[in-house]
Amino acid sequence: MPGGSGDREMVPIIDDVLRAATRRLLAAGVPHAARDCRLLMGSVLGWDQARLIGQGDTEIDAEPRARFAALVARRERREPVSRILGQREFWSMTFALNAATLDPRPDSETLVEAALAQIGDPMQPVRIADLGTGSGCLLIALLSELPQAVGVGVDVSRQALQQACLNAQIHGVAGRSQWQQADLLQSTWVDEIGAQFDLVIANPPYIPIGAKSQLAPEVCDYDPKEALFAGEDGLDFYRVITNSLHDLLAPAGAVVLEVGIGQAEPVTSLLRAQGMMVHPPWHDLAGVARVIVGTCR
Repeated sequence: MPGGSGDREMVPIIDDVLRAATRRLLAAGVPHAARDCRLLMGSVLGWDQARLIGQGDTEIDAEPRARFAALVARRERREPVSRILGQREFWSMTFALNAATLDPRPDSETLVEAALAQIGDPMQPVRIADLGTGSGCLLIALLSELPQAVGVGVDVSRQALQQACLNAQIHGVAGRSQWQQADLLQSTWVDEIGAQFDLVIANPPYIPIGAKSQLAPEVCDYDPKEALFAGEDGLDFYRVITNSLHDLLAPAGAVVLEVGIGQAEPVTSLLRAQGMMVHPPWHDLAGVARVIVGTCR
């Protein structure tokens, strides 16, 4: 009989939609497909992951299904979830991103840990310079842990600096941070940002230009090229930074540098050539020597 219950369209449940989307992403070669689908679904519904898991048998209507499908299509093209959502979790904080900012990696939290270890007493009034700040995640994370610290984030991109400034406002450290546009490959950049910092940190571009073909599409196609590549050997920015440390650092200052795989030894050599005392490298969760620390003798 027309209009009966047998004519009613079946509304799928969340778990079924997630499973279908996961199969779609796996077929496209997307890593962590199931996790990514849950994150995208959570953003559509406004649910956290615990609710999503606990209420996966809830029906999901056509409108949120369509929005979810559009996000999955973007991930299928290998756009990172953080780019799709416009934000990334880092150091238990949420950072907004834009096209000019590097997508923060969990590996970079090792730099924050190493930097905090150099400070010791968190109530010290220290000055920090963050070279190549991007989203500002490193400097803002440190300022959140060091209530008496002030810092300057430096980047060649005005668009990145605008995003970093907004992130500083979100996390309540705008009054203790400045954002300075400067090109580290130009000779005047030290004069532009000042000197006598207690701590200099940097996660500079460090990928050799010849390694571009080895990068995942999520990196090569969506991270800003200016934040990735650094000459033939990937060391261009380390040379610039280490050559400037005598002008930048206070007498008892420290430099904390994130490095790529296999770069710990050459960066250590660059620091020692400047008379710095280099400490054992800090390793990330994968066991990679990820961060090099140098202190004034």
